[in-house]
Amino acid sequence: MLEIKNVYKTFNAGTINEKRALNGLNLKLNEEDFVTVIGGNGAGKSTMLNMIAGVYPVDSGSIFVDGVDVTRLSEHKRAKYLGRVFQDPMMGTAADMWIEENLALASRRGQSRTLRWALNNQERKEFKVQLAELGLGLEDRLSTKVGLLSGGQRQALTLLMATLKRPKLLLLDEHTAALDPKTAETVLGLSDKFIEEEHLTAMMVTHNMRDAIAHGNRLIMMNDGKVILDISGEEKKKLTVEDLLQAFNKISGSEFANDRVLLSK
Repeated sequence: MLEIKNVYKTFNAGTINEKRALNGLNLKLNEEDFVTVIGGNGAGKSTMLNMIAGVYPVDSGSIFVDGVDVTRLSEHKRAKYLGRVFQDPMMGTAADMWIEENLALASRRGQSRTLRWALNNQERKEFKVQLAELGLGLEDRLSTKVGLLSGGQRQALTLLMATLKRPKLLLLDEHTAALDPKTAETVLGLSDKFIEEEHLTAMMVTHNMRDAIAHGNRLIMMNDGKVILDISGEEKKKLTVEDLLQAFNKISGSEFANDRVLLSK
């Protein structure tokens, strides 16, 4: 479903601030893989997601989604293949629009638009059913502006919007990092539910090692812009945080020194 072939990306090339973010990155995701991604600061995790989404062009290499070469496609042309939830709950929705208007936009992702009424009663009924699955009471607030929702409600809505059209690939970029622990647990539970029920292929970047181990069928660790560890199946189920730290130290030849990750062990 996803294939990244030998991708390189350097920011501010030729300047004192030059930073190689991706360093010959190679990765394949099979259909219905749910991969968690972990690594230290500057390992290339978010850059990888941005390259898949088309936020930045690659310097070299190629990216395929479901067999389609998207390497040179602009960000908006890739939108029909992808769903994405960001770390900041404010980024995935339009604050000044109603909940139903945000859902209407999401339901038309990748389609051409025409001059007609944006919503009909059948769609409103469907939106109510879908919102009820979140368990947050939003099904009775279709005409509430999204900017009035809490961070957790907004992130749950963004997750629903991202999965509404069953994307080829769902990208979760530290999507619970800005939430309190209880709300983060709720959103992670919803993520698992949507991914399983819709048989989605997903990639979740996280700074929480326990979450990386507990969710998904596969875990990869990044360092210096490439994958240094790839664990799946029964081996992943038996993992501990200590196993991950030892593996990192052994493979990278250095000690894991990301305070944010270590504090969330």
